Amino acid sequence: MELKDKVVFITGSTHGIGAAMATAFAKQGAKLILNGRKELSEDLKNALEQENVEYQYLQADLTQIDLDELSKKAWDLFGQIDILVNNAGLAKDKMFIGMHEADFEKVLNLDLKVPFFLSKAVMKKMNKQRSGVIINLSSVVGLHGNAGQANYAAAKAGLIGLTKSIAREGALRSIRVNAIAPGMIDTEMTQKLSDRVKKNILEQIPLGRFGLAEEVAQGAIFLAQNDYVTGQTIVVDGGMTI
Repeated sequence: MELKDKVVFITGSTHGIGAAMATAFAKQGAKLILNGRKELSEDLKNALEQENVEYQYLQADLTQIDLDELSKKAWDLFGQIDILVNNAGLAKDKMFIGMHEADFEKVLNLDLKVPFFLSKAVMKKMNKQRSGVIINLSSVVGLHGNAGQANYAAAKAGLIGLTKSIAREGALRSIRVNAIAPGMIDTEMTQKLSDRVKKNILEQIPLGRFGLAEEVAQGAIFLAQNDYVTGQTIVVDGGMTI
């Protein structure tokens, strides 16, 4: 797929991996629909302005809004959506035996239910245009689990299963669906880890460093461009899951 002038809708795109993907698609000449709970940062605004990109921002908490209405509003901004990136997510870590139902539901709602229902709404319209790409942000935790993240692992593993299932259905209308499973990426969240925890994690990564948000974004560009890849989970983790 040639990305110039394609419309890309990225959820959770105000910072971190989402912002890096917004910038990466902007460099390809795409038009952007961005989303987040807070206002866009000046840094991201400046980065997008430097690329002279057309973009719109839909500020919303995706767990507190009608996703069908959001989908329609997003679609009407440019008259189409060619690529949907389900990036919004959260972690609420706690050891399994001490995890409350609210801890489980909060993570499942944003990390799995929102991608399910937003993809469903967007895919209905993609079916009519007989083309489209959906990219889901999973995690290596969804592949191998992690102590203290039973809720997050369940959501991200579920997202991989969802990806494979709707990829089979989407293929009937030339819609491709893939996932990205990042490992330890250098973001605000990982920067808060203690030096001891960082050291322990680095010992598990063959490349010996945390990844960059831009490197995850490169994976999204590949999945958007390659017309013969669907139903796959691209792991971006420096070899952590070898």
